[in-house]
Order: sequence, then structure tokens, then C-alpha cells
Amino acid sequence: MKNYKKGLSRVRCGGSKGFTLIELLVVIAIIGILSGIVLTSLGSARNKGKDASAKASMSSMRAQAELGVTDSGTYAVNLCAAAASVSGSLLTLKTAVQTQVPAANVVQCGQDTAVGVAPTKWGAAVVLNDGTTYCVDSTGYAGVSTAAAATEIVTGVSSTDVVCDNA
Repeated sequence: MKNYKKGLSRVRCGGSKGFTLIELLVVIAIIGILSGIVLTSLGSARNKGKDASAKASMSSMRAQAELGVTDSGTYAVNLCAAAASVSGSLLTLKTAVQTQVPAANVVQCGQDTAVGVAPTKWGAAVVLNDGTTYCVDSTGYAGVSTAAAATEIVTGVSSTDVVCDNA
């Protein structure tokens, strides 16, 4: 009886065993396609993370403003001031939010009084990476606003302009 080898055995020219060039190219192509899919999904996850960070900083703005409420029910003078030296200003938190959203989406902050006067109402809003407008205000609201743009929420010095449109 003849003794046959069991299993598959490829013998190529010269007697060497291994993978062909086509087999290696197919494996490399499959790896490339899979890595492309993974990297695409990571981009959206990164934007969701930035939005979550911006929302957390916006909620911190609300908490910071409430810490400065006086006995008469007014907030810190110049709450929405652009100068870092102003005590009670939300500038540091506004800057933290601004780093998480596209540069064109400026964080808007407004109060119901002129600069130099303690406000009784205030609001802040920003358009996030996903295109929604996130807003916090002195009524305690923190969430998505129905306003078309952040500037609609906090323009001017009237008391209706500085609260979130959350109807």
C-alpha cells in the first residue's frame, strides 16, 4: 500500500509553501475597508463627545451664575462681560464651550440690563456640532432651544430676549 499524506498540501515551483500574492492583496484590502469603516464612526463619536462637553460647560455656567445671586434676587454685575477681570463673569466657562464647537458658532450670552447694572435675567446659547441650539438661562432651563440661531436668544437688553425659547 501506498502511504498518502492527509490534508491539503500545496507545492509551488521550487518546493516552497506559502501565500500567493493575490491572497495577501485580498487580506490587505479587507483590512483597509474595515479600518475605513471604524475611522468614519470615530469622527461622529468625537463630535458627540465635544457636544457633551459643551453642554456640561453650559450647565456649569448656570450653576456659576446662581452662586452669585444676591439677596435682592439679582445676578453679578456684568455677568456676560467679555473681560476676564470682571468678578462673577462667565467668561472662563464661555471660553471652555467655545473650544468644543466650530469657530463660527460663537457662544452668545446676554442679560436683561445694560452693562454695569446687575441683571435679574440672563441667558446663554450656542449652536452645537450637531446643528442644534443649546441654551441655559436664569429660569433654570438647560436644553435644546427652538430658536433658529443662538443670537435670537440673547440679543438686546429686553427681558424676553435673554431667556431660552423652549416652547
